[in-house]
Amino acid sequence: MSTHHATIAWTRSTDDFVYDTYSRDHTIAFPNGQQLNASAAPEYVGNAACVDPEESLIAALSSCHMLTFLAIAAKKRYVVDSYEDAATGHLDKNAAGKFAITRIELRPKITFSGERQPDAEAIAALHDKSHEHCFIANSITAEVVVLPAK
Repeated sequence: MSTHHATIAWTRSTDDFVYDTYSRDHTIAFPNGQQLNASAAPEYVGNAACVDPEESLIAALSSCHMLTFLAIAAKKRYVVDSYEDAATGHLDKNAAGKFAITRIELRPKITFSGERQPDAEAIAALHDKSHEHCFIANSITAEVVVLPAK
C-alpha cells in the first residue's frame, strides 16, 4: 500500500572505540528534510539531550493512535478541538526474558465542542476502534492501555 523511509547516520567521533566512551549520538533524516538528533537512553550511555529509540517508539504509537482517533471522530461527526497525550512506555523483560517495551500507557486529554458531545462510553469506543486500526499498534507486541489523563 505504501512505503516509508528514514536514514540513520552515525560516525565515530572519538579516537578510540570503547563501549563506555563512544558516542551514541546519531541523526535520523526523513525524505521531507526533517532531521532528528538521536542517541541511546541515558541509562545506556546515551545523550539525554537527544531522543532515544524507546521514546521514538512511544511517540510513534501515541501519534498513530491520535491520528486514528481524530479520523474516526470526524467520520462520526464529533468536533475535536484539542488532543494531548502524556504517553508512557515501560521497558521490562518480556515472556522470552528479553528487554522490550512491554506496556504503553496513553493518557489522552481531549476537548470536544459542538452540539454532538460523546459520553464516556462513546469515547471509550472511539479509543478501542482507534487501537484496533492504528498501524503502529498493529505492528508491536506491547500491551497498550488508555488511562485517564493526569
